[in-house]
Amino acid sequence: MERTCGLLTAKNIPVPLRSISVEVEVKGFVADVSASLEYKNEETNPVEAVFVFPMDSDAAVYNFQAVVDGKTIVAKIKEKEQAKDEYDDAISAGHEAFLLEEDSSSSDIFTCTVGNLPPAQSASISFSFVQELAIEADGAVRFALPAVLNPRYTPTGAQVPSVTQDLPRVKSPPYTLTLQAQIQSPLGISRVHSNCGLNPLEYLNPDKTGAKVSLKDEHRFDKDVELLIYYDNVHTPSAIVEAGVESVAPGTLMGDPAVMVNIYPQFPEKPSQITSGEFIFLLDRSGSMACSMSNENDGPSRIQSAKDTLLLLLKSLPMGCFFNIYGFGSHFNSFFPASVEYNQETMCQALEKLKGVDADMGGTEILDPLTDIYSKPCKAGHPRQLFVFTDGEVSNTKMVIAEVRKNAPSHRCFSFGIGEGASTELIKGIAKAALGSSQFITGKERMQPKVLQSLKFALQPAVTGLTINWELPPGLEAVLLSQLPTVIFNEQRTIIYAQLKGKVDSSLEAEMSLKYSLKEQLVQNSVKFNLQPNKAQRSTIHHLAAKTMIGILDSGSDRGTDSVKKRMIDISTQANVISPKTAFIAINKDLNQPLQKPMVRRNIPLYGMCQGFPGLVFQGPAPVFQSNAVAHSRKARSLPFGGYARMMIQSDKALNTDPPKESPVMKLISQQNADGSWLPDDSLHTLLGLKPQQIKKSVPQKDIELSLWATVLAVIWLHAFGADTKDEWELLVDKSLSWIKANAGSDLGGCVKAGNALLKTSVDPCVFGF
Repeated sequence: MERTCGLLTAKNIPVPLRSISVEVEVKGFVADVSASLEYKNEETNPVEAVFVFPMDSDAAVYNFQAVVDGKTIVAKIKEKEQAKDEYDDAISAGHEAFLLEEDSSSSDIFTCTVGNLPPAQSASISFSFVQELAIEADGAVRFALPAVLNPRYTPTGAQVPSVTQDLPRVKSPPYTLTLQAQIQSPLGISRVHSNCGLNPLEYLNPDKTGAKVSLKDEHRFDKDVELLIYYDNVHTPSAIVEAGVESVAPGTLMGDPAVMVNIYPQFPEKPSQITSGEFIFLLDRSGSMACSMSNENDGPSRIQSAKDTLLLLLKSLPMGCFFNIYGFGSHFNSFFPASVEYNQETMCQALEKLKGVDADMGGTEILDPLTDIYSKPCKAGHPRQLFVFTDGEVSNTKMVIAEVRKNAPSHRCFSFGIGEGASTELIKGIAKAALGSSQFITGKERMQPKVLQSLKFALQPAVTGLTINWELPPGLEAVLLSQLPTVIFNEQRTIIYAQLKGKVDSSLEAEMSLKYSLKEQLVQNSVKFNLQPNKAQRSTIHHLAAKTMIGILDSGSDRGTDSVKKRMIDISTQANVISPKTAFIAINKDLNQPLQKPMVRRNIPLYGMCQGFPGLVFQGPAPVFQSNAVAHSRKARSLPFGGYARMMIQSDKALNTDPPKESPVMKLISQQNADGSWLPDDSLHTLLGLKPQQIKKSVPQKDIELSLWATVLAVIWLHAFGADTKDEWELLVDKSLSWIKANAGSDLGGCVKAGNALLKTSVDPCVFGF
């Protein structure tokens, strides 16, 4: 019996991928990334190594090349079907071939195929991409290198199963990752945090505008690698002008300079919150939501974290609005037949129903509940706001986004990707389609502050009449490459891309202004910038602009027409940026050896986070596996992946199912009434650390209602002992303050002073608005 050696999966299948090395160059709010994959065929047969991996849906892949026996083969972008045909022809002719393509069902899944890798040969594959970096609620600039690609659920009746379903899963990938990051920002770099072990941050200059950091040695790529970069003044507007490519003719996308403007709208004053609206919360209750938020399995489950967040949301809604909560899996249901008015009775009913919510509804059929929500008429005078919570594991992503986009005029959508492996295309796509915002919660992050931030956005008054104005020197014109923004939020970044046509005088300045109306007040936010262009070797801004243009075309109602397809291919080939209609293809014709043995397909294993737990089983059709012998024709080698209908928890041992311990803050919040008040019952005494009846006995004035006194004490307690989670309870306390002011007498200051004395605290009375 032949003995297999080299890298092996848990099932003793050889793994031709040996290591991954990544270099990250962060400039302000953009990351330019180069990844190298080292392959070696340890088998006696030629192999076809297939590596399916996740990538942020907004990433622009602009370079792909291979190094074999010291020779570099640079890939070319071609129309996707043509590239696939050339790959097949090359393999049939005995050549070595390399193909990189975006998955047809989701732009956040890529497949790298190395065909006809001879026995004992090594090959190095590298690709480069650039992406915008998100800004977190705490001001951190977030870079994430995804490692987890969970199997995407294939809905009932889907014609094409997801490419992710046949991938081998391992608890620890049999290849290593090295990562080095160089960071540059004129704002100053204060610190860098990560969910992985880092070597100490090393500053490159005295003013701390440059730094480098790296992962500790021998990192196993078993979780998303996240870098949180903190700048000194992250909300400073900025603009970057990038020179065109010298070898490309002026007047073209790549030949002209391009500008990227980061602007942070500043509303004249803290916007007053609207008190109307229809708030619909759509919660994923599929089996995968039973997984831990962290791959270390020491935190709450995804479903429990979502339930805790929904409690905060229910407590934070304004009186008189309307709301409903949907749960979905293989089927869906809702707490109420239609949205109901928010009051004490309906809030209590919803909280009681929430206690019985679990990850027990099977698969991830998100399209049906969306269709049901949109089929119900909106409430007059109550703008609809949809909040979607999901771990984002579906294969019909484009259909879901299209449904949200079709109904965008009637609502805004705020989406939340829960846990590692959530589809960035789904989460970002539905938010963009309905003019909302998206957030991702991974590892040991708390979901609550990010979701409550989105609720604050939803409660902000909408701006109208958005326009952009450019002040440029004579003879220079700015042509917008990104879409004109249709919605903005206070102090939340908006990115604008434009092509600068004409003569650029680098000694002059320009200005871009964003104008809009807010509650009948005209507002203008401006950014001045120098026209001195950066001569970047990698054309970072141009690549991002091209990706944005491709995304606009791919999301349009005419995306299936021949003219749009041609335009996408033209932009893709001009900018050398991959698109849904193109792929990178490279061929090593020096190999020139007819296949002596059948080529063996090897799928590179990925870390299987939730699916790797004992007790998690898939129910549905069994996967159909391919024969080891791979036919020459790529069409004949189409992947016969088997679907699965739902995922279930088979044993309580799969996860820690002990009831989560409720924090004192959450216990106090759970007792708040819908109008923002608290009642002076025995449980409130216990939470505040008081003796029975002490609230009643300590009323500072006889004419003060006990509920008013209890509410003042609860607000003081939260400020004194729950300050570290203020961003989670700020909205519900605002409601309490409104109720206090409406019911308090003239001596509210005396109540606060007496409350501080009773609770032995020193909360500033200004938090009560005086």
